[in-house]
Amino acid sequence: MNTEDRTSQQQSPEDKEKQDFLRNRGVIPLHIAVIMDGNGRWAKSRGSVRIAGHKAGVDSVKDITEAAAQVGVRHLTLYAFSTENWGRPKGEVSALMKLLVQSLRSETRKLHENDIKLTSIGEIDRLPPTCRRELEEAIELTTDNKRMELCLALSYSGRWDISQAVSRISQKVKDGILCPEEINGDIIADHLSTADMPDPDLIIRTSGELRLSNFLLWQSAYSELYVTNTYWPDFRRDELYEAIESYQNRERRFGKVPSHFELEESSVAMR
Repeated sequence: MNTEDRTSQQQSPEDKEKQDFLRNRGVIPLHIAVIMDGNGRWAKSRGSVRIAGHKAGVDSVKDITEAAAQVGVRHLTLYAFSTENWGRPKGEVSALMKLLVQSLRSETRKLHENDIKLTSIGEIDRLPPTCRRELEEAIELTTDNKRMELCLALSYSGRWDISQAVSRISQKVKDGILCPEEINGDIIADHLSTADMPDPDLIIRTSGELRLSNFLLWQSAYSELYVTNTYWPDFRRDELYEAIESYQNRERRFGKVPSHFELEESSVAMR
C-alpha cells in the first residue's frame, strides 16, 4: 500500500472532496509557512495554564501537517520557537523543550511512514542536548522522504538568519572566494538557512496579530499573507483550506503591474 492510499483511509469523503476542489480550482502553494500564535491566550480563555495551550497546539500541528501533505503542499515551515522565546519564564521554556522531545518521539515514525521529510532551521545548538539528539535522529530517519518537507523553525529569527548569511559571505570575501561586486540577492539567498527550499508562497498567522515577528524576513518579501483571529490550538484543516482558497483568489504580481493592465495597454497600442 502506498502512502497516499494509507493516508486517504483516514479522511472523510467530505474532506477529500474539499481537497480535490482546491486542487481543481487553482494552484496549491508550493511552500506554506505558519506563525503559530495564540497558545497562551487560548489557555487563558479557558482558565488554564499556558503550557496547556502549547500541548493543545500539538494537535493542530499534526492535523495541519497531514492536511498539507494530502492537498499537495511540498514545503511546510512552522515557527515553533523563536530566538526571543528564550526570554520567557524558565519553567515555560523547559516545558516547551520537553513537549518538543515528546512530540518528536511520538510522531517521527508517522512522518516517515507518510514519506514526509523533517528538517529544521535556527540556532539548533542552543537547544538542550536531549532535544538536539531527538531532532537529529528524526531528521536522519526521514532524510530521503519526498512527499513533503516539514521544516521546524527552532530558536529562529529572521535577523539572525540574515546576520549569519552576511557573516558567511564576508568570510568568503576575506578568503578570496567571492568578490564584493558579485554579492547580490541570489548570493544572499544561497547563504540563508532556507537555501534549499523555495521562498514561502503563503504565510499564515493565527491569533490576529498583524506582524511577522522576526520570521523569514528576507524570504517573505513577496509572500502572500493570511491572518486569522483563530488561536493556534483551534486552527485545523478547514481553516487551512480557507487560507489556500484565499491565496488562489489573489493575483501575485511580484512588483509588476496586473496582467489585465498589460492587456489594456496592448489593446490601446493596436488602435
